[in-house]
Amino acid sequence: MELALNVSYITLDGFFHVNKYRYLYFMIMFTVYILILCCNFTIVFLIVVEKSLHEPMYIFIAALLLNSVMLSTVIYPKLLIDFLSKRQIIFYSVCLFQFFMFYSLGGSEFLLLFAMAYDRYVSICKPLQYPIIMTKNTISIFLTLAWIVPSSQVAVAAVLMANKKICNFTFTGIFCNNTIYKLLCVHSKAQTVYDMVVLFNVAILPAVFIFFTYTRILVISYQSCKEVRRKAAQTCLPHLIVLISYLCLCAFDIIISGLESNFPKIVHSILTLQIVMYPPLFNPIIYGLKMKEISKHLKRLFCAVKIN
Repeated sequence: MELALNVSYITLDGFFHVNKYRYLYFMIMFTVYILILCCNFTIVFLIVVEKSLHEPMYIFIAALLLNSVMLSTVIYPKLLIDFLSKRQIIFYSVCLFQFFMFYSLGGSEFLLLFAMAYDRYVSICKPLQYPIIMTKNTISIFLTLAWIVPSSQVAVAAVLMANKKICNFTFTGIFCNNTIYKLLCVHSKAQTVYDMVVLFNVAILPAVFIFFTYTRILVISYQSCKEVRRKAAQTCLPHLIVLISYLCLCAFDIIISGLESNFPKIVHSILTLQIVMYPPLFNPIIYGLKMKEISKHLKRLFCAVKIN
């Protein structure tokens, strides 16, 4: 990505410029994007129309899947345009907006998983207090904070970058993630500290709380009857799978940014794609297969489609 004033010119040698495979790459990524939209919206549709799924746990799942769709929409349309373009360009202001949306929605993912963990904790460890604690107001507060807290903090980082001078005119990423810092003339210590605070607030702290709540759930479940253990495993396992996979991909994002120079451009691009491909594609599959109520309604929906 070459930058001239406020315009970024993306040049990804060996990935977008392989004319022989450009349309093949486009079709693969277009198919992935359509699958992401279909899979996520199908689960969300079921949660909206089925009254039996109008519970906090399923509302948080719907919010998580909608968050994944928004995150994909920030990346995929521009990526698809780049596959078909001989010269990939993006305004620097748009690049900053993509950076802002990518990390805001990424932080929202952690906070939504945090809300889901708290919901499971109250449901299993304090079942008698569950209707009192998990009210509509509680759900609304969790959802509002999940989107406002990360966006307000990442916005500050984006504004700070907008006011800094650009010296590096080469950007090897396929979208504007934390590699954008390498475009700046100076990356101040103050901004590094602020970025670490944001990372702690929207990722590390929620992840620690989530693991704490699931540890408590496991302890309570182990001490309870078989039915409680079965319920805990059935509802908590999908959340844990999603959380662990997301944590790994976030660590991956940080690592490949630091080791960028050690990878060929095409390898770096393919590795970066994993970050925006796996969560939105596999999360609805995990919840659709592992959550009993969702799986039941999915089977009914597909049977109805076949009959019609």
